[in-house]
Parts: sequence; structure tokens; C-alpha cells
Amino acid sequence: MIAPTELREIIRNGLLSFPVTPFDAEDRFAARPFSAHLEWLSSYPVAGLIVAGGTGELFSLTPGEVVEVVKAARAVSGDAPVIAGCGYGTRIACDMARDIEAAGGDGILLLPHYLTEAPADGIAARVRAICKATNMGVIVYNRGQARVSAEQLAQLADECPNLIGFKDGTGDIDTVRRVTIALGDRLSYIGGMPTHELFAQAYRGAGMPTYSSAVFNFVPETALRFHKAFLAGEDAACEQMLRDFYYPFARIRDRKAGYAVSAVKAGVRLRGFDAGPVRAPLTDLTDEEVEMMRELIASAG
Repeated sequence: MIAPTELREIIRNGLLSFPVTPFDAEDRFAARPFSAHLEWLSSYPVAGLIVAGGTGELFSLTPGEVVEVVKAARAVSGDAPVIAGCGYGTRIACDMARDIEAAGGDGILLLPHYLTEAPADGIAARVRAICKATNMGVIVYNRGQARVSAEQLAQLADECPNLIGFKDGTGDIDTVRRVTIALGDRLSYIGGMPTHELFAQAYRGAGMPTYSSAVFNFVPETALRFHKAFLAGEDAACEQMLRDFYYPFARIRDRKAGYAVSAVKAGVRLRGFDAGPVRAPLTDLTDEEVEMMRELIASAG
């Protein structure tokens, strides 16, 4: 296992990959297609793999399937860190964290607890309990019903040495800026909006130097080209790619709720990998929309 402080530095500025989770005709996790896709992605330089995350349909996986995904990723990831999605209620998430660590994971991305509203001190208590349940590095995903303030996060960082990262998927730049100013180098900061390239430049101004890329799943060359321009401050190049690829992709993604995952999985299939369908409650793209994706991928070269 990579030490939490080392993991924090590895992911501080690099692009993070968010692999999809393939399913077979019987709706089971398909390990062999998953490994084939990861081997392809691993040939490109990334700071780490975040498996069984939002794009990997954590919300549709059983805890046992998450462990299977981590083991499969560990077998093909080489030196790249394996970070896994972890979520649900506190007891379930603590058990998942322990099982992910035992399966060879290097860290967890702590997703929301889902459904119920919760007070700030309850959300903090959940983060604290999960940090104490594992030796791995923990990245808090600020999203949905599990939002933390800068003050909460600073207290948790003092109490939990293995709390190493903050990922934001809310779009609340005010909170992001308060967090990055308050905690400085204590944490790594990751942009986590759907198709985050659309927001990356704005988040950079709030002190968030990198992000996770879902489109890396099917156009890794394009994703890395954008990330390189982003890191170099070449805003004109970024804006050209936004016009030519990312906003056209967003128009497909926005046609139906859940397509942020479905469109990515369609793209993986179009690149020749057997990703299978999405699981309910998500739905797959229509044939017309798949053709739109085909044309978009072709235009990206």
C-alpha cells in the first residue's frame, strides 16, 4: 500500500482516471473486459485509477463487487495507485474501506451516504469513523448530501492524518476557495464536476490544480492533451478543445439524466472494449445517440 502522504503527493497535479465497470449479459461484473480496458488506459500516463467511483457505477455495485473490481485493477495497474469508491452508511463504508485495503487498494474516494439529509456534525462523524477504519489515504468527495465546510475539513484533517484529499462536485466555488486557502498543502485538491474539463479553468482560479477525467475512458489522447494545456496555462488551446469536443460531448450527455455515465460507457464500447450496458436505474444511449458519439470520437482523431 502506498503511504497516505505519498499518495497525496502523487495525485496533487496529475490527471486521474475514472474507469467504467463492465457488466456481462447476466448483469455480473465482467473482470476480463475490465482488465483489458485498464491495460489500455494504463499505457497512458495518469496519476492514479479511481475504480468503482461515480463513472464506475458505485451506486449500483454491491460491496463484494467493489472488492472484485479492486483486485482486478490491482492486477493490471502496475505502479499506478488504485483508489476505490467507498460509500453508503457509516458502518457499510467502514467495512468497505477495510475490505478495499485488504484487496490491495491504496486509497478510497468517500462518496455521499445517499438519500437522507444530515447535519454537519453527523457528516463529520461519518468521515472521521471511516478514516479511523483504514490505514489508506481518504479523499472526501464534496457532493450531494455530504457537503463539508472549510472549518469541518480543517478539524478533520487535524484529527485524521490519513485524510489526504478534497474532491468537489458541487460547483460551489466559494466553499472550494475557502477550503484551499484554509488547508493549503495539507490536502490534495481534485475537481470532480461531471465532465470537469468544462469547469477546470474556473476551478484552477480557486486553487484546485487538477481533476478526474471521465472522457479519458475513451479518448485518452484528447484528455491528456487538454490536461497538458491546462497545466501550462494555455487557455486558448483549452478553449479550442472545449468548442470542438467537450461542449459537443456535453450536448449528448445532457439529453437524459444519468448520461454522464451512459455516454462514457458508449464511448468505451465504440473504442472496441466490451463495457456492457449500464445498470438500472441508468439507461443506455439510443442508437441515434450512439451514432452521435461515433461521429464525435472520429472528429477527435
